[in-house]
Amino acid sequence: MKLQVFHRTVYQYATPVRDSFNETRLQPISTDGQMCLSFLLKVLPAARLSHYFDFYGNYVHYFEVNEPHGTLTVDATSVVVTSATSLALDAVTVPLARLPACLRQERCYDFLQSGHYVEVSPEVWRLALDVCAGQDDVWQCAVGIMRHIHQNFAYVPNSTHVHTHMNEVLRDRRGVCQDFVHVMLGMCRAVKIPARYVSGYLYNGPADQLTGAQASHAWCEVYVPDHGWRALDPTNNQPADERYVRVATGRDYADVPLIRGTFKGGKVTSLNVEVQVTKVE
Repeated sequence: MKLQVFHRTVYQYATPVRDSFNETRLQPISTDGQMCLSFLLKVLPAARLSHYFDFYGNYVHYFEVNEPHGTLTVDATSVVVTSATSLALDAVTVPLARLPACLRQERCYDFLQSGHYVEVSPEVWRLALDVCAGQDDVWQCAVGIMRHIHQNFAYVPNSTHVHTHMNEVLRDRRGVCQDFVHVMLGMCRAVKIPARYVSGYLYNGPADQLTGAQASHAWCEVYVPDHGWRALDPTNNQPADERYVRVATGRDYADVPLIRGTFKGGKVTSLNVEVQVTKVE
C-alpha cells in the first residue's frame, strides 16, 4: 500500500519567544515491510535543518530559531510504501522457555527493563501471569495481553496526557493508544517478552473503523525468537498491517516524541496538530 502522510504542528506563544531549540522524529524509517520513498520537512520561521540517527535507529532532525517569533510551524510530508508482515493471531511460535536467552541479546535487553513511563512491578507481573495462565507460547501470550487490554480498558480521549505513567492507567482503566501501549509493554516485560514502543500513523480506509487513525498513533512490537519483532495494536486489538506507518521505536514514549524542544520567553498559548493519511493510487 502506498500512503502519504501530512503532519502539521503549530505552536502559538503568549509573547514572542527566542532561542528555540527543537528536535523531531517525523521521518518514517525504511525497514522490513516499509520503504520511505520521500520526506520533506518545512519549518517557519525558516531554520537550517540537520539530522542524525539516534541510539535506536530513529531519524532525528534538529533545528534552532534564534530570532523572536510568536508562532512556530512544523510541516512534515512523507510518502511510504507498506506491506503486511504480521503473524496471524492464532499462530503458534516458540515456548516461553526460550525467552531467558533474550536477556543476553543486545537488541532485546533494553526492552525487558522498566522505563520512564513503564514499570515492571510485582503487581504487573501478577496481572500478566493471570492473563497468560495456561499458555506456553510466546506469541499467544502477547496476543492474550493485547486482548486483555482492549477488553478491559476504555478508550477515552483527553483522559490522560503525554506524561501519564502506566500505573495511573492501570488504576483508572482508561486512556488512549499511548497509554495502552505502556500497559502492554509493562505486562509483556514482566513475563520476559521483549517489547518496544512504536510511534507512527494509521490509515483508516473507507470501510475501516479504526481508533487512532488520522492522528499520530502508537502500538507495540514484541520479540519472538525465530520470528523477530512482530507488531500488535492493543487499541484496535489487531496485528499492525499495511495500514500502519512506522516512524520511530524506543523503550517507551520518552524515547520517541514527535517534536521536543526548549525556548526562552512566554508560554505556549495553543498547540494545534493536523494529521492526514491518504492512500496514493
